[in-house]
Amino acid sequence: MALLETPACAMGTSAPAFQLTDVFGKAHTLDSARGPKGLLVVFMCNHCPYVQRILPDLVPALKEVQSYGIGVIAISANDANRYPQDAPEHMQTLATEQHFSFPYCYDETQAVAHAYGAVCTPDFFGYNAELELQYRGCFRHPVTKEISLLTAMNEIAQTGMVSFEQYPSMGCSIKWRD
Repeated sequence: MALLETPACAMGTSAPAFQLTDVFGKAHTLDSARGPKGLLVVFMCNHCPYVQRILPDLVPALKEVQSYGIGVIAISANDANRYPQDAPEHMQTLATEQHFSFPYCYDETQAVAHAYGAVCTPDFFGYNAELELQYRGCFRHPVTKEISLLTAMNEIAQTGMVSFEQYPSMGCSIKWRD
């Protein structure tokens, strides 16, 4: 379990288009996933201990983000052949047990994860209403332990941008196919 940090990236970058199916068979695109005030794309998976540790707080936080008028979509891109816990049937179980209020999609080809430049789980990409990247940071502030993601997404919903320093997200590497 190697710990990775998300790299710095260019704020204002446009969200890449995607078309994915969630674990219940419903299709989702960039346009259908976005809300009137923006979009949060979360790369996560079932087996990652970093995701498991924040999951009890992540699920209600993402529901709150949705209340801001921001769409939320979670995506797992891990190679399910090497990591069977991350297979769609197990993703469906997790989504059901945890009462996800957002779609949980499997990126089987890993093309979406590559397009976004995702590197770890969890990896958060927060976009404003124009689908311009405004947040790529951690779930919790490393010192205060407040949920930075909520503060960032609330600012995006209110002003279209984030006004504070962003700290990288940290987690397990995405399990790329060979």
